[in-house]
Amino acid sequence: MPKERHVVEALGKARVVIEDSKVIDVGAPVLEVCPLTKKFAQPVTRLTPEQIKANIEGRIKSYGMFTKDRQVTSDDDFVVFGASELIGSGISAGIIDCAVIACDGAGTVMAPTPQLVQGIGGRMSGLVSTSPISDVMSRIERAGGHVLDRKTARLDQHAGVALAYKLGYKKVAVTVALSSDCASIRAAFPGALIFAVHLTGTSKSDAEVFADGADLISGCASRWVREVAGPRALLQGGSAIPVFAMTPLGKRLMAEKIVMTKQRLLIKGEKLPYCEGKDPRPLV
Repeated sequence: MPKERHVVEALGKARVVIEDSKVIDVGAPVLEVCPLTKKFAQPVTRLTPEQIKANIEGRIKSYGMFTKDRQVTSDDDFVVFGASELIGSGISAGIIDCAVIACDGAGTVMAPTPQLVQGIGGRMSGLVSTSPISDVMSRIERAGGHVLDRKTARLDQHAGVALAYKLGYKKVAVTVALSSDCASIRAAFPGALIFAVHLTGTSKSDAEVFADGADLISGCASRWVREVAGPRALLQGGSAIPVFAMTPLGKRLMAEKIVMTKQRLLIKGEKLPYCEGKDPRPLV
């Protein structure tokens, strides 16, 4: 049996299994083309198992992902409207004081600094399950973060939000990939900022739940997020991989990022969702 096992959905929602720092299995992606993958530090020009495997191996080598050497802090922005970039700018602006996110080797964690949010989330794909790695959890704690469950490294965003408030944080953000998490967190913690991520393949009914409950929603390669959430959004960031602000709080977070970024941007009024024909293919 492997000592450590991590499962992610990455790069076109291919299921990737890493055991003891080695990529042992890569499933077939559901996408043919994704414009975002070409911009990675380890670019993926074609969504094939071979290129996906090489990308994950590059993350292991460069950032220590899925190992005891996992880097957990960073000052580098990768995309303007990424979840970690938006949440990090919200912490810098005082809109948020803690983010509940997922990290390989640690599970659900509470991150109170932009550097910790970016270091963990900026390189993280859809984490399905992970094994506890003590060195990673200790590194997160030394950087000011908190780990929900050091023993099991479980993923439980609802429990993470509850712990964040218990620890004294007042303005909590959380990333969710499950509609059940979105609904339960909104019901229990109405003031939390909910950012729905990793939604490729989500159903129409789940897209409705996210549109009703989330403050920000990543369009990923989801047809239903675009069709359900897009027309109801107050603001859209990006076009190929759009992010939709569904509430004034989500809109404020996105606007703050626009103020803070050094990148030059075009802002124009458009009917939402706005598309330039560069979406991932197919939308699912």
